Amino acid sequence: MRHALTLLDAASRSLSYFLGLTIIGLAGAVLATSRQVPEIAAWAQQMFGPTFLVLLAALVVATLFCWTRMRRAEEAGRRVWYEAGMHAANGIAILALTYTLLGISLGIGSMAGQVLTPETVQDVIQGLTENFSMAFMTTVVGLPVSACMRALVAISEAQQGAEQ
Repeated sequence: MRHALTLLDAASRSLSYFLGLTIIGLAGAVLATSRQVPEIAAWAQQMFGPTFLVLLAALVVATLFCWTRMRRAEEAGRRVWYEAGMHAANGIAILALTYTLLGISLGIGSMAGQVLTPETVQDVIQGLTENFSMAFMTTVVGLPVSACMRALVAISEAQQGAEQ
């Protein structure tokens, strides 16, 4: 029972950290763009798609869960949570780069079935740039998030190691 409660505590803390970071990120986006939260959410869903956003959120929460468990673990168990947290954080980078390749592939694929004439050039370029925008925005967002999560886990591990 105690083990279940510690897992529930870590899950609750991880979700709280995630929601707090999301709110801070949205507040920063509102200040930077002068758009309202629903507009930013609609843009994010259109730009990234729900699948990328859900997978990104799951990996960030997983990293935060491992970080939370690592901070409270004894020295022997801490290494496992450190490794799991680093793998989850690296998964964010892999997700970002995978979606980059997906966007490029979709962009190229959208051109393959179309006849290129002076009348269709605009439509072809529009489809191409939409897919390329998604491709590069996943990298622009995913890689820094991954780097921040890796830094959080690695620096916390180094700090805990120095204290013992």
